[in-house]
Amino acid sequence: MLPMDDLPDAPSGTPFGMLSGVRILDLTTSVAGPYATQLLGDLGADVIKIERPGGGDDARAWGPPFLDGESLWFLSVNRNKRSVTLDYTRPEGLAILLDLTRQADVVIVNMVQRTQDKLGISFETLSAVKPDLIFAAITGFGLTGDRAALPCYDLIAEGYSGVMDLTGEPDGPAQKVGSPAADMLSGQDAALAICAALLERTRTGKGRKIDVALVESMTRFMTPRIVTYLGSGELPRRSGGRDSVIAIYQVFETADQPMTLGLGNDGIWRRFCNAVGRPDWAGEARFSDNAKRREARPEIVAGIQEILRARPRAEWLALFAEAKIPAGPINRLDEVATDPELLARGTIYALRDGERTVPQINLGIQVDGAPTAPRMPPPRLGQHTAAILNELGGCAEKDLAALSAAGII
Repeated sequence: MLPMDDLPDAPSGTPFGMLSGVRILDLTTSVAGPYATQLLGDLGADVIKIERPGGGDDARAWGPPFLDGESLWFLSVNRNKRSVTLDYTRPEGLAILLDLTRQADVVIVNMVQRTQDKLGISFETLSAVKPDLIFAAITGFGLTGDRAALPCYDLIAEGYSGVMDLTGEPDGPAQKVGSPAADMLSGQDAALAICAALLERTRTGKGRKIDVALVESMTRFMTPRIVTYLGSGELPRRSGGRDSVIAIYQVFETADQPMTLGLGNDGIWRRFCNAVGRPDWAGEARFSDNAKRREARPEIVAGIQEILRARPRAEWLALFAEAKIPAGPINRLDEVATDPELLARGTIYALRDGERTVPQINLGIQVDGAPTAPRMPPPRLGQHTAAILNELGGCAEKDLAALSAAGII
C-alpha cells in the first residue's frame, strides 16, 4: 500500500478551458519551465512537450523515489501535456521544430541566450517564421547582464535572493526552503506573463519576448523584507521565524504539539486575550497597538508560551477557531496529504489512467465554485510523437519511420 492508494479520484467536473485553442511548444526541462506549462495546460492550453530522444526531460531521471519506473518529480509538474521526441540539434529535426512553431502561439525554453543562438531556437530566429509568436525564456539570471551565461538551479537562486540567509535558527547555518521555491515562483511568473502577452496579442497582433530569471523571481518573493531593509536600514538576521513585523506571529509549544499563532491586529489581540483568560492584557496601555507590543514582545511571548503549555493543541485550535483567532498546526506532509478539506476541494487526488495511477496536486484555483479536472496524465516519453507530427508536421507513416531510424524522433 502507498499513501496515494487512499486518495480520491481526480475531480470529475469540466477541465478549465480559458486557454482552449492556445498551442504551446514546451522545450524546457527540470521544474521551472515544466511547472509553467503545466499551469497553462491546467487552464486549457494545448501543450506539446518537445523532448530529447532516448532520455527526454532531465527530471525523468530524478530519483529515487520512482513510481513504476517513473520519476515522481517529473510526474508532479507535467500533466495535461503531449510528448514529442525530437532532436532539433540536427537540421532535419530543426526543420520540423520550425514547422511546429509556425502553428504555435507560444514557445517556452529554459536555455541561456548563447545556447538558444547555437541551436537556432532564439526569439529572433523563431519569430522570423512566426511573427506574432510569444516567446518565453526561463533562466537563472536572465538573458542579459554579466551573469546571463552562468548555469543555475533553484538552490543557487535561493542563495542569491537572500531567502536562505533568513531561513533557520539564529545560531544555525543558512537553510534552503523545503520546496524548490525559485523554480515554482519563476514558473508562475512565466505563466502569468504568457497569459498577459496572449491577451495583449488579441488587441495588437504583436508577439513578445519574455525573460524570466530564477534569481529575480526569488528576489521578488523577498519584496517585504528587502523594501523594509531599504527604507529602515535594519538588516534582518535569522531568527527561526520569530522576527515578524507583526508582534505575535510565530510558533508556540502546547502541552503536546507545536502550533502557529498570528495576532495581526488590535481586534485579534483583544479576542485572544479574552479567549485565554487574560482580559487585563487587552486593557494594558503598553500593549495597546502593534508597535508597543513589538517593544514588549519578549514579555508577551513568554506569557503566551506559559499559557499555551497548559493545554493540548487540539483544545487551543478549537478555542481559537471559535474566537476567530488565526492559528493552526504544523503539519507533516503525510498529514497534509490526508487533510480532509484539501481532499474535499479537489486539491490532492489520484489520476487514474488505465492500470497507471499518478498522485497529483491540483491547480489550487477554483472557478465558478469548482476546481479544474485534468485532461490527461503526465505523458510517457514520446507518447504522442507520431500523432502530432502526422497532424501538424504532415509526416506520413514512411516519413516517421525514416525519422525514427535516423534517431531524429
